[in-house]
Amino acid sequence: MKKMSRFVLALGWLGAMAASVGAGPLPPLPEGAFSLVALPDTQAYSAGQPEVFEAEIQWVLDHRDEQRIVFVTHLGDIVDENGEPAQWDVAERCMKMLDGRVPYGLCVGNHDMVGSSGNSSNFQARFPASSFAGLPWYGGAYKNNASSWQTLSAGGMDFLIVHIECNAPDDVLAWAGQVLDEHPNHRAIVSTHMYLGPIDKPETPEDYYEAPKGRMRWKKCHGAAGNTPQEMWDKCFRRHKNLFLILCGDQSRTQTFHQRATGEAGNTVHEALSDYREGYLRVYRFVPGENRIDVFTYSPTLGKLCDGTPLVPDRARHQFAIPYAMPRPKRLGRNSSASAVEGETRRDYEYAALRVPPF
Repeated sequence: MKKMSRFVLALGWLGAMAASVGAGPLPPLPEGAFSLVALPDTQAYSAGQPEVFEAEIQWVLDHRDEQRIVFVTHLGDIVDENGEPAQWDVAERCMKMLDGRVPYGLCVGNHDMVGSSGNSSNFQARFPASSFAGLPWYGGAYKNNASSWQTLSAGGMDFLIVHIECNAPDDVLAWAGQVLDEHPNHRAIVSTHMYLGPIDKPETPEDYYEAPKGRMRWKKCHGAAGNTPQEMWDKCFRRHKNLFLILCGDQSRTQTFHQRATGEAGNTVHEALSDYREGYLRVYRFVPGENRIDVFTYSPTLGKLCDGTPLVPDRARHQFAIPYAMPRPKRLGRNSSASAVEGETRRDYEYAALRVPPF
């Protein structure tokens, strides 16, 4: 009977979420909640729609306090043509709007490399490790920021975010594994570029749309040294019990996909793909009081949440929730005050956002 009650309550909450979200702005932030924003492939914006890229970043800045945005992760394919300086100019200008205001990290996608060689020199010239050195949330990098890691604190929790280049070779995975091992008490997120999509390499254009989807068993970069997403999971990700979330982009013909995996330690790892156009970004809203992460797909340029696309008409695949156990917000004790509890949440937020003025 208890299981049925919980099921009914869950259905009721999902219905309420759908009704409150509608197709307009994001619903109000629950008490104690905070957000992480994921920017999928901006390549088309860097190539010819800079106003869309700028609008995404400006939305983050305008709603940083309202949505308690503690971090922005770029999922790769920052530009479309790696050798075009004008595209890197757009990307650099837009991403650096966040400097000093919201912490961020970037994944190197296949379009951000010179050919398929794995050469990230153009990316490294614009976003070198030296440009982040000394920032309290920037942990370090491998190969001059081709892969990097950051930390943040929010909601009374410590998080680790590892950005890993597309089809990372064994030495990159060994580095990432060491970073994860050195932060066993941090809740770990991996951001990478190519991860979910057609499981086997498509042989026809239709396969990109119709073939079975999941963790991919093919690759684009680094030649023989590169690892497929499945190999990245087998060699590294599944071995770390603090990992709970993997984010990726790359596959605009899949657009959105979410699945659960189980690590060697029995930990649940949520894997989520987003790769949209029309300025859609992802907001991962952590709600500790309800043990869930609300996932919103929102376009600042359209001014609305995604209620379906021609490719993926089911609205529930764009707006959904992920169950995730978190410590509940502290209850007020006999000698506590609401302002004291709010102050503790605020300190977490200020650390994550470079100690910016409180909301």
